[in-house]
Amino acid sequence: MFDTLSGRLQGVLGGLRGRGRLSEEDLTKALREIRLALLEADVNFKVVKDFIAAVKERALGTDVLKSLTPGEQVVKIVHEELTGVLGGGSSALAFAGRPPTVVLLCGLQGSGKTTAAAKLALHLRKDGRSPAVAACDLARPAAIDQLEQLGRQIQIPVYSERGSSDAPRVAAQAIEQARSQGRDVLIVDTAGRLHVDDELMDELVDVRKAVKPHNVLLVIDAMTGQDAVNVATTFQERIEFDGVIITKLDGDARGGAALSVKTVTGAPIKFGSDGEKLDALEVFHPERMASRILGMGDVLTLIEKAEDAVEVDEQEEMEKRLRAGQLTFDDFLKSYRMMRKMGPLKNVVNMIPGLGKQLQGLDVDERELGRMEAIILSMTSDERQRPQVINGARRGRIARGSGTSVQQVNQLLNARKQMQKMMKQMNSGKTPNLQSLVAQQRRGG
Repeated sequence: MFDTLSGRLQGVLGGLRGRGRLSEEDLTKALREIRLALLEADVNFKVVKDFIAAVKERALGTDVLKSLTPGEQVVKIVHEELTGVLGGGSSALAFAGRPPTVVLLCGLQGSGKTTAAAKLALHLRKDGRSPAVAACDLARPAAIDQLEQLGRQIQIPVYSERGSSDAPRVAAQAIEQARSQGRDVLIVDTAGRLHVDDELMDELVDVRKAVKPHNVLLVIDAMTGQDAVNVATTFQERIEFDGVIITKLDGDARGGAALSVKTVTGAPIKFGSDGEKLDALEVFHPERMASRILGMGDVLTLIEKAEDAVEVDEQEEMEKRLRAGQLTFDDFLKSYRMMRKMGPLKNVVNMIPGLGKQLQGLDVDERELGRMEAIILSMTSDERQRPQVINGARRGRIARGSGTSVQQVNQLLNARKQMQKMMKQMNSGKTPNLQSLVAQQRRGG
């Protein structure tokens, strides 16, 4: 979502990096470009104005321009201020001392609220919680069916009462049902409308009074830009929500909603969704998102995704083999399947420091990875373990079996050699390894 903004900001700040001298005129010119980039990204005007003023004051007020690395200092200030705009530190849900904890979701129709309820339930279960969901969207005929279908997919109970029009009563009964079944979290999905109206707000207020939620989360669609911020402001006046779930972060919107909502409403973004799959919900980390936007990568999130995608014993076995400079096609296949679990390849690439910028504009074709898997599966077990035995005749057989060409088989064989060579270099200390990248990220480097 932030691709265009990220490219613009990296271009401006890249021109400042490494310069031995930086004048006030240079800084003013750079800030003018940053201001235009933010406005074009549909960021709220007041947010942009305050952001630029804060960066300029810090850059001019701390002898930054006279330092040995003025460009790097300005980049650091922009990163810190951008983190502040996105919300500062991560914001967790509040959990009740006496279960169940009630999480009330609200938002407009089409914002992804019902799907967000299922995603949040799955996320909480992975965290060791025992969640349930209450279907209190009684205005949309298919809402209960949709939520029950999602509940079956992730094996989480959905409490519903078909034929009822009393959402507050259904929500209150769902709490009692969750308590009797030992569920420690209840997520309440409420009705949305195509626009903000008094009837919607009155029903939400009544549901809130009935369930006394510990968390009220507004679900907004990142694709709606400034309209999402206007909607958030209206909801905050009536409902006083505690945080935001922002959906469709993987879309091609300009990013204005995510960069404006915290400053405008005072409520932090607690979760972000960057895909359609039910496991595509993450805790929102402002500092990590700021790093991604500025092309600094996001190693910590990358590590977390990798840990979720592969078992610990598999990690240890693969690491042992890679340290020994061994890379079989079985390893290749495991790596590929692990990356598929981590999400869209483009998102994963952008988390690796420096790599996202190098590949900017490159169209990542996920189908190529599918062809790679087909080629590997067409090999025998011995060929996958000992690629050096693959001669001309075997390459022809593998190409026919996978529906590819000999040239594509050769490309994969060469790619394996190059990756094995790179792993040997990393283990010899010639290039930074993953552990050093993690340590650097945690130091804020």
